[in-house]
This record gives sequence, structure tokens and C-alpha cells, in this order.
Amino acid sequence: MRKTYVTRVPDQHGIFLKVSRIIDDCGGRMVRVNYNRAVDAHTLFLEIDAEPEHHERISQVFLENGYMHSTANQPRILMLSLKILGETGKLTKALEVMSHYPINISYISSQVEGESHVQNLKLGILIENTVEISGMLEEVSQICETSILNYEVTDRLLDATVFYVSFTNEMRDILHLSDHDANCVLIRSNKLMQVLDEQKKSPLQTFDYIRRFAKFVQDHKGKDFDVKVSSRKLAEDLTLTTLEPPCGSNTFVLEHGEEMLFVDGGYGCFLKEMEDLLEKQFPDFRTRKKEAIITHIDMDHTGLVPLFGTVYMSRNSLEDLKMEEKGCKGFREQNPRHNPYFGISELITGYVPPKTDTFVAVGEREGEELLCPIGSIHFGGRKLDFYEGLGGHVKGEVVVVCEELKFLFSGDIFVNVKGISAEQKEFNRLAPFLLTGVDEDPALSRKEREELLAKFHGYLYCPGHGPVIDMP
Repeated sequence: MRKTYVTRVPDQHGIFLKVSRIIDDCGGRMVRVNYNRAVDAHTLFLEIDAEPEHHERISQVFLENGYMHSTANQPRILMLSLKILGETGKLTKALEVMSHYPINISYISSQVEGESHVQNLKLGILIENTVEISGMLEEVSQICETSILNYEVTDRLLDATVFYVSFTNEMRDILHLSDHDANCVLIRSNKLMQVLDEQKKSPLQTFDYIRRFAKFVQDHKGKDFDVKVSSRKLAEDLTLTTLEPPCGSNTFVLEHGEEMLFVDGGYGCFLKEMEDLLEKQFPDFRTRKKEAIITHIDMDHTGLVPLFGTVYMSRNSLEDLKMEEKGCKGFREQNPRHNPYFGISELITGYVPPKTDTFVAVGEREGEELLCPIGSIHFGGRKLDFYEGLGGHVKGEVVVVCEELKFLFSGDIFVNVKGISAEQKEFNRLAPFLLTGVDEDPALSRKEREELLAKFHGYLYCPGHGPVIDMP
């Protein structure tokens, strides 16, 4: 482990040699030294790599020689690396922020990367007041990419700040974020850290899941976007195609002649991949009439809506999406349990609230039925009935049923975990943990599912996630 010592040594010939021998004799290895006689002839900053027991011995010998006053009050050095991306004035802004805090800079080094004009600045900050250091880190991180080098645990408040600043940098690299989006991750990570701290929960597993979520999405972009495609005839003139992506909801396509009706649409970050797939799968895809149904408002179901004309949903779902379009909080964000993760998920999946100009509310629920009929539409000469749940999964959820041909689209009121791919299984473990469960009301969701299975037995179920299944 590495540890930084701030020593007070005599201003005499050979003192640095003596200090170096002490470190060697005690089993340590000096990895960095900073001394400026013009500033202070007695202060010597030493960064030493050693085992814990060797650090104890080094501290003891330094104390015996009068080089340190007390290990309990020993100041620490926080080494920072600032990456200034060539924009005029950013370095000045960062230094101006630092000037507002009572901090001491013990070390500074700067260089520009070749012709890129990217400036790398290394700073050693003497930690005396962790509250001040924490505040400074938060502000500077919003101006430029900030990394913490060789950090040693010191104080709970500072530890938390260092943790989410480091996490932000990882997310910047994984998602190739702009400065603006990286700042959004920083702010939302800070908020999440506060929530976890209040709940006395360790952030390590939560942030690891978010990191895995981001990496999973990035690893399945482009040519690695592997979708399982299957088709079946529901009638002589009606075909159902099921698209099961590695993450996000299923997308179902009903075809009747040249007309197409989609149900749900996965994540928006895969819009290009899905569009390319649909063009290969369906002749003249771009010119055909395309309408859609959204079973509920979660971002992993609404990614394809820019491709469609009319989009049908419940009144509650339309109300939510209109709120989001105006920049207000939707139903998920209004839930304190789900809110901290919503903003980070937006950035990971590239979610942008859809424009609602062509969205149509089929109807709205009245009464307290678990599954309440709210209206219907027609496609291919068949009637599709909408039943709205009570919000067990999320407010506005619907099941869409064709009684004539005995098939239904359940959204996430019912999902089929059997038969999903290993990739889907891996991804499906992430969201429930991050949201502390994906259902707004798990008990109510279970009742809705039981009602669905009892009311529509013998139907072909097209679930929000997982393969279609013929229910007995």
C-alpha cells in the first residue's frame, strides 16, 4: 500500500540521504518526493510504498527522529489528475474554483499531449479539512475530467466523493460521454450515493451493477446486437413475428398485407440496429404503413416509436409521456425508490422522451378491477381489446387481447423467464437489483398476473420479455 508522509526535517547537508536510508531499512520503497527549499526549507513530502507493518515502523522512526509530530494528526496528500480537453479557459476555471477553498497545493506538474492540445495537470492537495476537499472535488469534476491517483482511505465524506468521482470517470470511458453527460452522471451518482448512505447501504455492489449495465449495453451495439427472430401464422392473412433482443423488451410485429402493427420497441439506444434488422426482415419496410401499441411507459419498451405513425396506449401512459416531453417527472421518477437510477439509466440507454404528436389514448380505466377494459382498436379485420392494470408494474400498463384468435400481448404484467438466452438472463438480473424490484407494487403485480392467467387460459401469450408461450 502507498502512503504519503508530510515530514519536517532539518535544513542540513545529507538529510535526504538519511531519510532515504530510514525508508530502505524499514522495508519501504520511496515512489515520489516533493521538496521546494525556496518555499519551505523544512517540509518534505514523501510517498512510500510498503506493507502496513513496515509503514508502522517508518512512522515510528520518523517520530523518534523528530520528523513527524503525531501520526494521529498526520496530514494526507490527495493526488489529482485533471484532463483539460483543449477548450480555452477551462484550466483557469478549475484553478479559480480551487482558489475559493482553503487548500494547499504541495505538488504540480503539467504537460500537453502532442498535437491534440489535451493538457494533463497533476496536483498534490494537502488534506486538512475533508469537507473543503470534498466540495472542491465536486466543483472541479464538473469543469474537467478529474481522476484521483493512489488514493488512500481517509475520511468517510471524502471516501464517498472520491468513489463517485472515480465511478464517473469509468462511465465516461465506457459510454464515451461528452463533458455535459459526464457531469450529469457525476450529479446523479452523488444523489445516489446520498440515498445509499441514508439507507446505510454499501455503494460498492450498486455501482458495480450500474457499471455492468453500461458495459452490457455498449458491448451489444452494432454487429454484436444479436436478436432472436421467430415467426408464426396466427391466421391465413395474419403473421406474428417476434424479435427478442439481448436486452430491452421484445418487439412484436403483426402483418396483414402491407400493413404492420408493432407492439413495444426495446431501448432507444438500439434504434439504428433495430431499424437495420427490420429493413432486412420485412420487404419495403420504410414505405409500409406502420402503427404501434405501447403496453407501458418504461424506457426499455418505447425505443422504436420514432419509426411509427399512430401509437396506441392507455390514457395514463399518454399522460406520463406528455409530462416527460415537457421535462417533468414521469411515474417512475416520482417514486423515490426508483428515481436515483432513472437518470443514470437515461444516459446509459440514450433515452429521450418521445414526441407525442401521433400518440393516441385508447381509453382510461374506471373502477377498481384488476384488469379493466378501457377500449379497443382493429387491425387486419380483428378486434384488439385493451385491459389496463391497477399499476402493479407501473401506472398505465395494459394487456392487449384478441379474443377471436386467442392471443394476447401482456407487457410486463407477465414475462416468460423460461427459454431466455444466457445474455438476457445476465441482463435481467441487473434491473431488479438497481430498482430494488421492477414492480411499483409487487403484491398487486402478482394479483394482476394471477387474474390474467385465470381469465385468458388457452391463449398464446406474447410477453414483455422471453419467448411466446401457448398457455394451457
